[in-house]
Amino acid sequence: MIKEMKGIIHIRIDDRMIHGQVATQWTNQLNASRIMVINDEVANDITRKSIVRLAAPPNVHTSIITKEKALNNILNGKYEGQRVLVVAVSPIDIKYLLDNGLPIKTVNVGNLSRRSGTKRIRPTININEQERQAFQDLIDAGVEVTVIQTPKDSLEYMKDFL
Repeated sequence: MIKEMKGIIHIRIDDRMIHGQVATQWTNQLNASRIMVINDEVANDITRKSIVRLAAPPNVHTSIITKEKALNNILNGKYEGQRVLVVAVSPIDIKYLLDNGLPIKTVNVGNLSRRSGTKRIRPTININEQERQAFQDLIDAGVEVTVIQTPKDSLEYMKDFL
């Protein structure tokens, strides 16, 4: 396992991907130079990929890639010298990265929308059983999973809501 993820400054789970809070508040707070969206479906859909890119600030680069490509790029140090805000759509994708060698220490959860088969655990977080298990696995592996909507909000922990 690699000891550090060069260039990765923050990892967030938010199914809205790039939107107002990410594009302005998080990007500015973290002084991010790139937003990396990890989502297999969007990465393989040219139209959706283009729409997501439109939401990014003009001075911030974007990567909208599959979880496998994200894993390989990070493992190979592709983002060294950059300030990358990673946004995953699901905790399952973050668990994949952890299980395949990334030394993930902290993950922040923003929004997981209501969908069929989900249970509301916070006003903006709805999860199904597979996502609940992925969160529990991350926590059990020593990952600090926080719940913070915006950088100014109070710190809460996912373990308190599972």
